[in-house]
Amino acid sequence: MSSSNPPGGRTLGILNPAAGLKRFELRRHAPAPDLAALVDWHWVVRWSLPAPFEQEILPHPCVNLAIQVNGSIVNGLGTRREVSRLEGTGRVVATKFRPGGFFPFARCPMRRLVDRVVPLAEVFGDAANALEREVLDQPDDLLGVRAIEALLRAHRGPSDPGLDEAMTLAARAQGDRDIHRAEDLARVAGVSVRTLHRAFERYIGVGPKWIIRRSRVQEAAERVASGASVAWAALATELGYHDQAHLIRDFKAQVGFTPAAYAARCAAASAARG
Repeated sequence: MSSSNPPGGRTLGILNPAAGLKRFELRRHAPAPDLAALVDWHWVVRWSLPAPFEQEILPHPCVNLAIQVNGSIVNGLGTRREVSRLEGTGRVVATKFRPGGFFPFARCPMRRLVDRVVPLAEVFGDAANALEREVLDQPDDLLGVRAIEALLRAHRGPSDPGLDEAMTLAARAQGDRDIHRAEDLARVAGVSVRTLHRAFERYIGVGPKWIIRRSRVQEAAERVASGASVAWAALATELGYHDQAHLIRDFKAQVGFTPAAYAARCAAASAARG
């Protein structure tokens, strides 16, 4: 099982990462091969802070499972920018599912979990309490990850061809810059837009248009946070926007700042990081 530290790679979803990575350590671990179709990665955050810190996050279209001292949770797909408050000393051992990847474990339409945080036991029953104790009492992160994977294997539902197709299409919506609208994705799938939306609400939780917009704004924010000079008109074209104004409007609506203001915040954090 491999691991990686985001300072050497991409930090999609973590806003102003230079500010956050001064205050916490984030490590990612690849899932076991038999779970890789459903799990994107496992992640572990550790911190020890003299003062509280609030990390802003632009969520991916997926579910996260988190084992933590103040109550282990299933964090449903979040449509809004989130703020995670860290204080004192702590650790979270968590699993990030692929879009749609949590469906075999929840066994309910994913739209029910959108913008919701539920106790882990609500999904996994008594096994959740045993898992929480095992992970929190275990200082070895990889052993904690393996314990989470054992729980997932024990609760995995039957295969579902509809899920497989929806997950493939969601990945296409995230990564294919030639897909600009839900109609484009429906054409690829050979179904009506209405049928596509029903499948996405059931297996993913949100519609394809939302996924398209979110992935593009995350990519734009990543470019800004890297410190590179961004040619916004060219980037708008690359990401499939009609023009620069549409990208800037989407960016501000999701990130909460104009691209220029966000770039200034990231630059200031990078300079302070030194």
